[in-house]
Amino acid sequence: MAKRAIERGWQRERVLKADFFSQVEIGRWPERWGGALVVMRDVGASVWWIKPLAHFMIRKEVRALRRLTEAGYPHAPHLLHWDGRYLCRSWHEGQALKTAQVREPGFYRAAFGILRRLHRLGIAHNDLAKEPNWLVTADGSPFLIDFQLAKVSPRRGWLFRRMAREDLRYLLKHKRKYCPEAMTAREKRIAAMPGLFSRVWRKTGKKVYNFVTRRIFGWEDAEGEGHYKRYVKK
Repeated sequence: MAKRAIERGWQRERVLKADFFSQVEIGRWPERWGGALVVMRDVGASVWWIKPLAHFMIRKEVRALRRLTEAGYPHAPHLLHWDGRYLCRSWHEGQALKTAQVREPGFYRAAFGILRRLHRLGIAHNDLAKEPNWLVTADGSPFLIDFQLAKVSPRRGWLFRRMAREDLRYLLKHKRKYCPEAMTAREKRIAAMPGLFSRVWRKTGKKVYNFVTRRIFGWEDAEGEGHYKRYVKK
């Protein structure tokens, strides 16, 4: 089978993550995008029995990244290419919040503003329980990655508002973990009050998900941590 145009000339530097849904790596095309580092997600590398879900998720990511790119949003990657299999987005250097463990209150104030602007664009991230989805850039600024579960809803209806609230609540949980002395009484109440979907997920699907991904497949999501973890049983 002939190679796709996007496959020719690709110079991989390292794999960031390989899971059920895709393989994510960084590399360069010397003749594309000024030879800059980019991130490529290959949905064709997904496990055969989960491909429909993998394609559903990557289309959500494409939709969110396209909207962010068109809006010139500077706090998340921009979409560079999508052809039905390969998604390419801009690369941004940084440490995962889980690694950086930021204890500066200003970081969380900036992150709050970033989320408010994201929500005004009609996008809820919907996966911010994972600390690796918050990057800390070289100048200490927050940066968002991994929009596979994002909700794009220009009308910002009831469901969207619930998801947006959970985005903010998870940010406050991270703040409570690393910078508890800066928490206000209101922030503490919000962080301690999970939404309906979070309560249902914790009581139903979360334990099953953790058992299947970690115990059976030995997989852990680590894209933002900058190292490679694969769904292989240890």
